Amino acid sequence: MASLSVKHNPQVNNISQQREIITEEIQGLIRVHRDGRVERPPIVPSVPCTSSSERGVTPKDVIINKETNLWARVYVPLSSHTKPLPLLVYFHGGGFCVGSAAWSCYHEFLTNLASKANCVILSVDYHLAPENRLPVAYDDGFKTLMWVKREALNISSAQKWWLNHCDMSSLFLAGDSAGANIAHNVATRMGLSSNTSTAPLSLKGVILIQPFFGGEERTNSEKHFLQPPNSALTLSVSDTYWRLALPLGATRDHTYCNPLAHGTVKLRDLRVSSIMVCVSEMDILRDRNLEFSKALAKAGKRVETVVFKGVGHAFQVLHDYQLSHSRTQEMMAHIRNFINQ
Repeated sequence: MASLSVKHNPQVNNISQQREIITEEIQGLIRVHRDGRVERPPIVPSVPCTSSSERGVTPKDVIINKETNLWARVYVPLSSHTKPLPLLVYFHGGGFCVGSAAWSCYHEFLTNLASKANCVILSVDYHLAPENRLPVAYDDGFKTLMWVKREALNISSAQKWWLNHCDMSSLFLAGDSAGANIAHNVATRMGLSSNTSTAPLSLKGVILIQPFFGGEERTNSEKHFLQPPNSALTLSVSDTYWRLALPLGATRDHTYCNPLAHGTVKLRDLRVSSIMVCVSEMDILRDRNLEFSKALAKAGKRVETVVFKGVGHAFQVLHDYQLSHSRTQEMMAHIRNFINQ
């Protein structure tokens, strides 16, 4: 009888061990392996668009770039049949590393916001880090605007069903957390572009909800605000996101992370008439957000700063505070007034 010879292959075993070595992890959200493999457990369910309207809003997914799988979810209020509405381009949060325009929490939030603020919303599903480190998300944001411009100028565009409801001279950029960081950087890039290159789009305002910024030097709220175990953002989680999102070798004083690292000079490129900054009182980013608002005002920008009492980071989508619902209604009212002022 022939004998079965089992030989140990150390190379195969070593590859297996490499796959199991985890270099970065945020429990329940993302796990990065040494071999480059990235796992994102489905902690938040993704929801498809329904064919029927929800809360008087029609949602639908649109393809921006089929080759790169860049897409967005558009929300059109039924009331838009009377006159063109402001267009709000939105970027979701998630530390640049997790999240989706299809996440149920964003679908619910933006459906409600489109209805209450009476605006068309385009929620961008940008590429995530660490597979796509910054500035890829910024590039996706600007490419989205250029796509909107091209489709708006194309009289035979398949996107006319929703673009015809938009007032292109009333464009707003918005986002929460990392999405607010993206909105800020895309707005800055628009400011560096000529008016002819972006026409008919005209940026009227920027809405930054708990913008995700950082720095090597800690602020008081970062050092002293103790967060509950289920908090959306702790200092260690923040640091992990930045290690995964920033260009390799960059520190937290890179301008992508710390827009004030070199003073307020770069803020001059943010050519927009008005900016709203939404700050959460119990957020570790509170002091950094307030400092950013002051710097904007110092740079000559018209800034509206709103502090939401008794709630922390991402309360408006996670509903993890007792006051989350009422504060979310307040936030939507502020955004509605800001857009329609």
